[in-house]
Amino acid sequence: MSAVDGSHVIVLVLEAAIITNQMSPRRHCLLPLKIIDRSLMPLLSKIHAGYFRISLSLCSQALLWRSLSEPIADTHSTIRHIFHVVPSTAFLLLWSLALFTLALLSLVYVLRCLFHFEMVKSEFLHHIGVNYLFAPWISWLLLLQSCPFIAQKTTPYHVLWWIFVVPVVALDIKIYGQWFTKGKRFLSTVANPTCQLSVIGNLVGARAAGQMGWKESAICMFSIGMMHYLVIFVTLYQRLAGNKGLPVNLRPVFFLFIATPSMASLAWYSISGSFDDSAKMLFFLSLFLFVSLVTRPMLFKKSMRKYNIGWWAFSFPLTALALASVEYAREVKGGFAHGLMLVLSSLSVLVSLSLMVLTAANTNVLLSAGPPNDDVSSLTP
Repeated sequence: MSAVDGSHVIVLVLEAAIITNQMSPRRHCLLPLKIIDRSLMPLLSKIHAGYFRISLSLCSQALLWRSLSEPIADTHSTIRHIFHVVPSTAFLLLWSLALFTLALLSLVYVLRCLFHFEMVKSEFLHHIGVNYLFAPWISWLLLLQSCPFIAQKTTPYHVLWWIFVVPVVALDIKIYGQWFTKGKRFLSTVANPTCQLSVIGNLVGARAAGQMGWKESAICMFSIGMMHYLVIFVTLYQRLAGNKGLPVNLRPVFFLFIATPSMASLAWYSISGSFDDSAKMLFFLSLFLFVSLVTRPMLFKKSMRKYNIGWWAFSFPLTALALASVEYAREVKGGFAHGLMLVLSSLSVLVSLSLMVLTAANTNVLLSAGPPNDDVSSLTP
Protein backbone atom coordinates (compact mmCIF):
# COMPACT_ATOMS: atom_id res chain seq x y z
CA MET A 1 0.00 0.00 0.00
CA SER A 2 2.78 2.37 0.85
CA ALA A 3 4.55 1.50 -2.42
CA VAL A 4 1.44 2.39 -4.38
CA ASP A 5 1.05 5.63 -2.49
CA GLY A 6 4.68 6.41 -3.12
CA SER A 7 4.32 5.81 -6.85
CA HIS A 8 1.28 8.06 -6.92
CA VAL A 9 3.25 10.78 -5.20
CA ILE A 10 6.09 10.42 -7.69
CA VAL A 11 3.65 10.62 -10.64
CA LEU A 12 1.95 13.69 -9.20
CA VAL A 13 5.28 15.41 -8.66
CA LEU A 14 6.35 14.61 -12.22
CA GLU A 15 3.03 15.89 -13.65
CA ALA A 16 3.32 19.08 -11.59
CA ALA A 17 6.85 19.58 -12.87
CA ILE A 18 5.69 19.04 -16.46
CA ILE A 19 2.84 21.54 -16.04
CA THR A 20 5.22 24.07 -14.47
CA ASN A 21 7.69 23.65 -17.32
CA GLN A 22 4.90 24.10 -19.88
CA MET A 23 3.73 27.31 -18.25
CA SER A 24 7.20 28.71 -17.67
CA PRO A 25 7.56 30.42 -21.08
CA ARG A 26 4.40 32.39 -20.48
CA ARG A 27 5.47 33.23 -16.99
CA HIS A 28 8.85 34.30 -18.26
CA CYS A 29 7.11 36.63 -20.73
CA LEU A 30 4.88 38.17 -18.07
CA LEU A 31 7.58 38.41 -15.41
CA PRO A 32 9.32 41.51 -16.85
CA LEU A 33 5.98 43.29 -17.15
CA LYS A 34 5.12 42.46 -13.55
CA ILE A 35 8.52 43.69 -12.39
CA ILE A 36 8.05 46.95 -14.30
CA ASP A 37 4.56 47.37 -12.91
CA ARG A 38 5.65 46.77 -9.31
CA SER A 39 8.74 48.97 -9.51
CA LEU A 40 6.90 51.85 -11.20
CA MET A 41 3.56 51.50 -9.42
CA PRO A 42 4.05 54.59 -7.17
CA LEU A 43 5.11 56.66 -10.17
CA LEU A 44 2.39 55.44 -12.54
CA SER A 45 -0.34 56.01 -9.98
CA LYS A 46 0.96 59.48 -9.17
CA ILE A 47 1.72 61.03 -12.56
CA HIS A 48 -1.43 61.92 -14.49
CA ALA A 49 -2.12 64.06 -17.56
CA GLY A 50 -1.96 67.21 -15.44
CA TYR A 51 1.81 66.78 -15.23
CA PHE A 52 2.01 67.80 -18.87
CA ARG A 53 1.69 71.37 -17.61
CA ILE A 54 5.47 71.13 -17.19
CA SER A 55 6.02 70.24 -20.84
CA LEU A 56 3.59 72.95 -21.94
CA SER A 57 5.69 75.50 -20.11
CA LEU A 58 9.07 74.28 -21.35
CA CYS A 59 7.97 73.83 -24.97
CA SER A 60 6.38 77.27 -25.09
CA GLN A 61 9.54 78.74 -23.54
CA ALA A 62 11.60 77.18 -26.30
CA LEU A 63 9.27 78.74 -28.87
CA LEU A 64 9.57 82.13 -27.12
CA TRP A 65 13.36 82.00 -27.14
CA ARG A 66 13.35 81.12 -30.83
CA SER A 67 11.01 84.01 -31.62
CA LEU A 68 13.15 86.46 -29.66
CA SER A 69 16.33 85.29 -31.35
CA GLU A 70 14.98 86.02 -34.84
CA PRO A 71 16.64 89.08 -36.41
CA ILE A 72 14.65 92.32 -36.68
CA ALA A 73 15.66 95.74 -37.97
CA ASP A 74 14.35 97.99 -35.20
CA THR A 75 16.29 100.28 -32.87
CA HIS A 76 13.81 99.62 -30.04
CA SER A 77 14.29 95.85 -30.02
CA THR A 78 16.73 95.84 -27.08
CA ILE A 79 15.64 92.48 -25.76
CA ARG A 80 16.20 90.84 -29.14
CA HIS A 81 19.74 92.20 -29.26
CA ILE A 82 20.27 90.65 -25.82
CA PHE A 83 19.10 87.28 -27.10
CA HIS A 84 21.40 87.59 -30.09
CA VAL A 85 24.32 87.95 -27.65
CA VAL A 86 23.25 84.79 -25.82
CA PRO A 87 24.84 81.79 -27.57
CA SER A 88 22.59 79.58 -29.65
CA THR A 89 23.71 76.74 -27.39
CA ALA A 90 21.42 78.12 -24.67
CA PHE A 91 18.39 77.73 -26.93
CA LEU A 92 19.48 74.22 -27.94
CA LEU A 93 19.83 73.25 -24.28
CA LEU A 94 16.37 74.60 -23.48
CA TRP A 95 14.85 72.83 -26.50
CA SER A 96 16.62 69.59 -25.55
CA LEU A 97 15.35 69.89 -21.96
CA ALA A 98 11.82 70.40 -23.26
CA LEU A 99 12.16 67.40 -25.57
CA PHE A 100 13.54 65.18 -22.81
CA THR A 101 10.83 66.22 -20.33
CA LEU A 102 8.03 65.72 -22.84
CA ALA A 103 9.39 62.36 -24.03
CA LEU A 104 9.78 61.15 -20.44
CA LEU A 105 6.28 62.22 -19.44
CA SER A 106 4.86 60.65 -22.59
CA LEU A 107 6.65 57.36 -21.88
CA VAL A 108 5.40 57.28 -18.30
CA TYR A 109 1.85 58.02 -19.42
CA VAL A 110 2.00 55.27 -22.06
CA LEU A 111 3.03 52.85 -19.29
CA ARG A 112 0.15 54.17 -17.20
CA CYS A 113 -2.20 53.36 -20.09
CA LEU A 114 -0.77 49.84 -20.37
CA PHE A 115 -0.72 48.88 -16.70
CA HIS A 116 -3.43 51.07 -15.16
CA PHE A 117 -5.90 51.80 -17.90
CA GLU A 118 -8.69 52.20 -15.34
CA MET A 119 -6.93 55.32 -14.03
CA VAL A 120 -6.70 56.76 -17.51
CA LYS A 121 -10.36 55.96 -18.08
CA SER A 122 -11.23 57.79 -14.87
CA GLU A 123 -9.35 60.84 -16.12
CA PHE A 124 -11.24 60.71 -19.40
CA LEU A 125 -14.56 60.60 -17.55
CA HIS A 126 -13.64 63.46 -15.23
CA HIS A 127 -14.75 66.99 -16.11
CA ILE A 128 -11.27 68.40 -15.35
CA GLY A 129 -8.95 65.50 -16.11
CA VAL A 130 -10.27 65.00 -19.65
CA ASN A 131 -9.11 68.46 -20.71
CA TYR A 132 -5.51 67.70 -19.80
CA LEU A 133 -5.48 64.91 -22.38
CA PHE A 134 -4.99 67.73 -24.90
CA ALA A 135 -1.82 68.90 -23.12
CA PRO A 136 0.68 66.33 -24.50
CA TRP A 137 -0.40 66.97 -28.11
CA ILE A 138 -0.24 70.74 -27.60
CA SER A 139 3.25 70.31 -26.17
CA TRP A 140 4.42 68.27 -29.16
CA LEU A 141 3.01 70.87 -31.57
CA LEU A 142 4.77 73.69 -29.73
CA LEU A 143 8.01 71.73 -29.69
CA LEU A 144 7.66 71.05 -33.41
CA GLN A 145 7.23 74.77 -34.16
CA SER A 146 10.41 75.59 -32.23
CA CYS A 147 12.44 72.70 -33.65
CA PRO A 148 15.84 73.92 -34.96
CA PHE A 149 16.40 70.83 -37.12
CA ILE A 150 13.22 70.49 -39.21
CA ALA A 151 12.12 73.16 -41.67
CA GLN A 152 8.44 74.09 -41.69
CA LYS A 153 7.75 73.26 -45.32
CA THR A 154 9.32 69.82 -45.42
CA THR A 155 7.76 66.37 -45.49
CA PRO A 156 8.92 65.32 -41.98
CA TYR A 157 7.32 68.48 -40.56
CA HIS A 158 4.06 67.75 -42.39
CA VAL A 159 3.98 64.13 -41.21
CA LEU A 160 4.62 65.10 -37.58
CA TRP A 161 1.92 67.77 -37.78
CA TRP A 162 -0.63 65.15 -38.83
CA ILE A 163 0.50 62.77 -36.08
CA PHE A 164 0.02 65.42 -33.40
CA VAL A 165 -3.16 67.01 -34.79
CA VAL A 166 -5.25 63.89 -35.39
CA PRO A 167 -5.59 63.11 -31.63
CA VAL A 168 -6.62 66.72 -31.01
CA VAL A 169 -9.38 66.47 -33.61
CA ALA A 170 -10.48 63.08 -32.24
CA LEU A 171 -10.76 64.53 -28.73
CA ASP A 172 -12.64 67.52 -30.17
CA ILE A 173 -15.24 65.26 -31.75
CA LYS A 174 -15.69 63.31 -28.53
CA ILE A 175 -15.79 66.21 -26.07
CA TYR A 176 -17.63 68.81 -28.14
CA GLY A 177 -20.16 66.14 -29.07
CA GLN A 178 -20.78 65.33 -25.42
CA TRP A 179 -21.34 68.97 -24.59
CA PHE A 180 -24.43 69.29 -26.74
CA THR A 181 -25.76 65.72 -26.96
CA LYS A 182 -25.21 63.94 -23.63
CA GLY A 183 -27.37 64.97 -20.69
CA LYS A 184 -24.82 64.52 -17.90
CA ARG A 185 -22.05 66.17 -19.91
CA PHE A 186 -23.69 69.47 -20.80
CA LEU A 187 -21.17 72.29 -20.92
CA SER A 188 -23.16 74.27 -18.37
CA THR A 189 -22.52 71.56 -15.76
CA VAL A 190 -18.88 70.69 -16.55
CA ALA A 191 -17.52 74.07 -17.70
CA ASN A 192 -14.29 75.15 -16.02
CA PRO A 193 -11.20 77.11 -17.16
CA THR A 194 -9.40 73.90 -18.19
CA CYS A 195 -11.99 73.46 -20.96
CA GLN A 196 -9.99 76.09 -22.83
CA LEU A 197 -7.22 73.54 -23.40
CA SER A 198 -9.38 71.98 -26.10
CA VAL A 199 -9.56 75.36 -27.83
CA ILE A 200 -5.82 75.98 -27.40
CA GLY A 201 -5.11 72.64 -29.07
CA ASN A 202 -6.99 73.76 -32.17
CA LEU A 203 -5.30 77.16 -32.20
CA VAL A 204 -1.77 75.77 -31.84
CA GLY A 205 -2.49 73.34 -34.67
CA ALA A 206 -3.90 76.19 -36.77
CA ARG A 207 -0.76 78.27 -36.19
CA ALA A 208 1.49 75.43 -37.32
CA ALA A 209 -0.68 74.82 -40.41
CA GLY A 210 -0.61 78.52 -41.29
CA GLN A 211 3.18 78.60 -41.06
CA MET A 212 3.36 75.60 -43.41
CA GLY A 213 1.21 77.45 -45.94
CA TRP A 214 -1.81 75.18 -45.44
CA LYS A 215 -4.27 78.03 -45.21
CA GLU A 216 -7.46 75.97 -45.56
CA SER A 217 -6.45 73.56 -42.78
CA ALA A 218 -5.44 76.48 -40.60
CA ILE A 219 -8.77 78.27 -41.12
CA CYS A 220 -10.66 75.04 -40.42
CA MET A 221 -8.97 74.45 -37.08
CA PHE A 222 -9.11 78.14 -36.16
CA SER A 223 -12.85 78.38 -36.84
CA ILE A 224 -13.63 75.24 -34.79
CA GLY A 225 -11.53 76.48 -31.89
CA MET A 226 -12.89 80.03 -31.87
CA MET A 227 -16.51 78.94 -32.17
CA HIS A 228 -16.20 76.82 -29.05
CA TYR A 229 -14.08 79.47 -27.32
CA LEU A 230 -16.94 81.95 -27.56
CA VAL A 231 -19.34 79.41 -26.05
CA ILE A 232 -16.91 78.45 -23.26
CA PHE A 233 -16.05 82.07 -22.51
CA VAL A 234 -19.69 83.09 -22.11
CA THR A 235 -20.52 79.97 -20.07
CA LEU A 236 -17.65 80.57 -17.66
CA TYR A 237 -18.66 84.19 -17.21
CA GLN A 238 -22.24 83.24 -16.40
CA ARG A 239 -21.27 80.71 -13.67
CA LEU A 240 -24.53 78.80 -14.10
CA ALA A 241 -26.11 76.95 -11.20
CA GLY A 242 -25.10 73.31 -10.98
CA ASN A 243 -21.57 73.94 -12.26
CA LYS A 244 -19.06 71.74 -10.43
CA GLY A 245 -16.48 74.51 -10.26
CA LEU A 246 -12.85 74.23 -9.24
CA PRO A 247 -10.99 73.25 -6.07
CA VAL A 248 -8.81 75.83 -4.38
CA ASN A 249 -5.49 74.33 -5.49
CA LEU A 250 -6.59 74.52 -9.13
CA ARG A 251 -7.10 78.28 -9.20
CA PRO A 252 -3.85 78.94 -11.12
CA VAL A 253 -5.60 77.54 -14.21
CA PHE A 254 -7.58 80.79 -14.33
CA PHE A 255 -4.52 82.03 -16.23
CA LEU A 256 -5.70 79.93 -19.17
CA PHE A 257 -8.07 82.83 -19.82
CA ILE A 258 -4.92 84.66 -20.95
CA ALA A 259 -3.51 81.82 -23.05
CA THR A 260 -6.52 81.31 -25.32
CA PRO A 261 -6.81 84.79 -26.90
CA SER A 262 -3.00 85.02 -27.03
CA MET A 263 -2.75 81.79 -29.05
CA ALA A 264 -5.71 82.95 -31.16
CA SER A 265 -3.84 86.13 -32.10
CA LEU A 266 -0.76 84.09 -33.04
CA ALA A 267 -2.86 81.65 -35.06
CA TRP A 268 -4.61 84.44 -36.95
CA TYR A 269 -1.24 86.09 -37.61
CA SER A 270 0.01 82.89 -39.26
CA ILE A 271 -3.15 82.71 -41.38
CA SER A 272 -3.36 86.34 -42.49
CA GLY A 273 0.38 86.88 -42.81
CA SER A 274 0.38 90.06 -40.71
CA PHE A 275 -0.45 91.07 -37.15
CA ASP A 276 -3.53 92.96 -38.31
CA ASP A 277 -6.38 94.54 -36.36
CA SER A 278 -8.04 91.20 -35.58
CA ALA A 279 -4.81 89.82 -34.10
CA LYS A 280 -4.31 93.03 -32.13
CA MET A 281 -7.83 92.85 -30.71
CA LEU A 282 -7.21 89.33 -29.44
CA PHE A 283 -3.86 90.41 -27.98
CA PHE A 284 -5.45 93.35 -26.17
CA LEU A 285 -8.15 91.03 -24.80
CA SER A 286 -5.51 88.71 -23.36
CA LEU A 287 -3.63 91.71 -21.95
CA PHE A 288 -6.81 92.97 -20.26
CA LEU A 289 -7.50 89.54 -18.75
CA PHE A 290 -3.90 89.38 -17.54
CA VAL A 291 -4.25 92.70 -15.71
CA SER A 292 -7.60 91.59 -14.28
CA LEU A 293 -6.00 88.49 -12.77
CA VAL A 294 -2.76 89.97 -11.43
CA THR A 295 -4.70 92.70 -9.61
CA ARG A 296 -6.53 90.00 -7.63
CA PRO A 297 -3.73 88.16 -5.79
CA MET A 298 -6.09 87.03 -3.01
CA LEU A 299 -7.74 84.71 -5.52
CA PHE A 300 -4.57 82.60 -5.57
CA LYS A 301 -3.48 82.99 -1.93
CA LYS A 302 -4.85 79.65 -0.69
CA SER A 303 -3.51 77.73 -3.69
CA MET A 304 0.03 79.01 -3.01
CA ARG A 305 0.36 77.77 0.56
CA LYS A 306 1.85 74.41 -0.39
CA TYR A 307 3.70 73.48 -3.55
CA ASN A 308 1.81 71.35 -6.04
CA ILE A 309 1.97 70.62 -9.74
CA GLY A 310 -0.85 73.11 -10.33
CA TRP A 311 1.62 75.99 -9.98
CA TRP A 312 2.89 75.21 -13.49
CA ALA A 313 -0.43 76.54 -14.78
CA PHE A 314 0.99 80.06 -14.38
CA SER A 315 3.84 79.60 -16.83
CA PHE A 316 2.33 78.57 -20.17
CA PRO A 317 -0.29 81.36 -20.32
CA LEU A 318 2.33 83.99 -19.50
CA THR A 319 4.58 82.61 -22.23
CA ALA A 320 1.72 82.63 -24.74
CA LEU A 321 1.06 86.29 -23.87
CA ALA A 322 4.77 87.06 -24.26
CA LEU A 323 4.79 85.35 -27.68
CA ALA A 324 1.86 87.52 -28.79
CA SER A 325 3.65 90.63 -27.51
CA VAL A 326 6.70 89.74 -29.62
CA GLU A 327 4.62 89.71 -32.79
CA TYR A 328 2.81 92.88 -31.70
CA ALA A 329 6.13 94.67 -31.17
CA ARG A 330 7.37 93.47 -34.55
CA GLU A 331 4.29 94.97 -36.23
CA VAL A 332 4.02 98.26 -34.31
CA LYS A 333 7.76 99.01 -33.99
CA GLY A 334 7.47 101.49 -31.16
CA GLY A 335 9.09 102.06 -27.80
CA PHE A 336 5.95 101.18 -25.82
CA ALA A 337 5.38 97.94 -27.73
CA HIS A 338 8.96 96.79 -27.22
CA GLY A 339 8.87 97.84 -23.57
CA LEU A 340 5.74 95.75 -23.10
CA MET A 341 7.46 92.84 -24.85
CA LEU A 342 10.46 93.23 -22.54
CA VAL A 343 8.32 93.16 -19.40
CA LEU A 344 6.16 90.21 -20.44
CA SER A 345 9.05 88.14 -21.81
CA SER A 346 11.17 88.75 -18.71
CA LEU A 347 8.24 87.83 -16.47
CA SER A 348 7.62 84.65 -18.44
CA VAL A 349 11.27 83.57 -18.23
CA LEU A 350 11.45 84.44 -14.52
CA VAL A 351 8.30 82.47 -13.66
CA SER A 352 9.46 79.45 -15.65
CA LEU A 353 12.90 79.45 -14.03
CA SER A 354 11.35 79.80 -10.57
CA LEU A 355 9.06 76.86 -11.21
CA MET A 356 11.99 74.73 -12.40
CA VAL A 357 13.88 75.45 -9.17
CA LEU A 358 10.83 74.83 -6.98
CA THR A 359 10.04 71.59 -8.79
CA ALA A 360 13.62 70.36 -8.42
CA ALA A 361 13.47 71.19 -4.71
CA ASN A 362 10.15 69.36 -4.27
CA THR A 363 10.76 66.28 -6.40
CA ASN A 364 10.08 64.03 -3.40
CA VAL A 365 6.63 65.58 -3.03
CA LEU A 366 5.75 65.02 -6.70
CA LEU A 367 7.06 61.45 -7.00
CA SER A 368 6.41 60.06 -3.53
CA ALA A 369 3.98 57.22 -2.99
CA GLY A 370 1.89 59.28 -0.61
CA PRO A 371 -1.57 60.71 -1.30
CA PRO A 372 -1.75 63.11 -4.26
CA ASN A 373 -1.65 66.82 -3.56
CA ASP A 374 -2.80 67.94 -6.98
CA ASP A 375 -6.08 68.66 -8.66
CA VAL A 376 -6.75 65.96 -11.24
CA SER A 377 -5.96 62.70 -9.48
CA SER A 378 -7.45 63.82 -6.19
CA LEU A 379 -10.76 64.60 -7.90
CA THR A 380 -10.93 61.63 -10.22
CA PRO A 381 -13.92 59.46 -9.28
